[in-house]
Amino acid sequence: MKKNLGGVDRIIRLVLAGLFIVLYFMDVVSGTFGIVLLVLAGILILTSLVGSCGLYLPFGINSTCPAKEAEEKKAE
Repeated sequence: MKKNLGGVDRIIRLVLAGLFIVLYFMDVVSGTFGIVLLVLAGILILTSLVGSCGLYLPFGINSTCPAKEAEEKKAE
């Protein structure tokens, strides 16, 4: 898979995942909604560590990685 996440995007995903985990374990959210947030947190952590998000393609986002965007502009 091509890396398409920039540094800021990866940090935001990790912060959100941490927030979701804290909310769940402090019993701010619970039940089905809490489980959904935990699953979403896992996905955010995974995509952040891998550096690639598969949902960017259907939404027409090529990349949030500044280095990749600079390379693409040079090629044109």
